[in-house]
Amino acid sequence: MPGFIKPQLATLKSMAPKGDQWLHEIKYDGYRVQVHLNRGRKKVFTRNGLDWTKRFTEIAGALAIPGEAIIDGEVVVIHEGRTNFSELQAELAAGRQGRLVYYAFDLLWRNGDLRKLPQLGAQATAAGSARRKRCRAAGSLFRTPHRRRSGDV
Repeated sequence: MPGFIKPQLATLKSMAPKGDQWLHEIKYDGYRVQVHLNRGRKKVFTRNGLDWTKRFTEIAGALAIPGEAIIDGEVVVIHEGRTNFSELQAELAAGRQGRLVYYAFDLLWRNGDLRKLPQLGAQATAAGSARRKRCRAAGSLFRTPHRRRSGDV
């Protein structure tokens, strides 16, 4: 299993791309993290590769995936129906984790590299189904919804 995988980051553009070939996901206001699960050992890395496992022990603990997995996502705090970065920072500064929510974007590794597989399409049906099932967990873990259509919404 690889170590930290440098994440793909969004590029600021004046308009979202158009066309059905694009997937659009919600932009959350939180910390981008990778959760690494390796045969019972759990690590959480920031988007810069810093080990923040101690800050996110409850999120890592909620994921019970056997074998090896790397999940890419965003840790947030929800306040009045929206993500709130300043409240996330306050929770972490106080050492609290009870309000933290993890939105999983993708399963990058599952007993092998999944990054070359297409997100959608007939060829990805089995892989996508496996991704959804393996990203589910109780409590504060969710799979990020996406929309497949033109970005001019």
